[in-house]
Amino acid sequence: MEEKKLKPMVRVSNTDIKGNVAIVIGLAKVKGVGHMFANAACKVANIDVQKKSGYLEISEIEKLTDVIQNPKKYKLPLWLFNRRNDYETGEDKHVLMSDLLFAKQQDVRRLQKIRSNRGLRHAAGLPLRGQRTKSNFRRNKGRVVGVKSKKGNAGRV
Repeated sequence: MEEKKLKPMVRVSNTDIKGNVAIVIGLAKVKGVGHMFANAACKVANIDVQKKSGYLEISEIEKLTDVIQNPKKYKLPLWLFNRRNDYETGEDKHVLMSDLLFAKQQDVRRLQKIRSNRGLRHAAGLPLRGQRTKSNFRRNKGRVVGVKSKKGNAGRV
């Protein structure tokens, strides 16, 4: 029996994945694919999740790419998708790579345009979800401001 050779790199969904990592870990490197989605995609494509990505055959790579790009076709659960009930279309979809970046930018622009609280805090570079800002987020707010003492109070207790 001849032994398969480990490929140093594998290209899945326009992303290079190192050949010596498990396929489920490598798929998570694709922008828009997390560990849960990668695990589900491997299960649907009948690929062992512990298999090294360098040992994948071309047919397996094509099947994985198709599952990642068309998850609705393979009846993956909707809670795995990253754009459920999309604002413009209202449909559930899963977007990847540059489309995901564009969709996030459009969402932030829409929030800023309607002058919502989240949009205003995005524009100001402040945290959005109710975190305290007194002692944290200084790199977003500017220089650290210390306490100034009155002139002539040096040495008094």
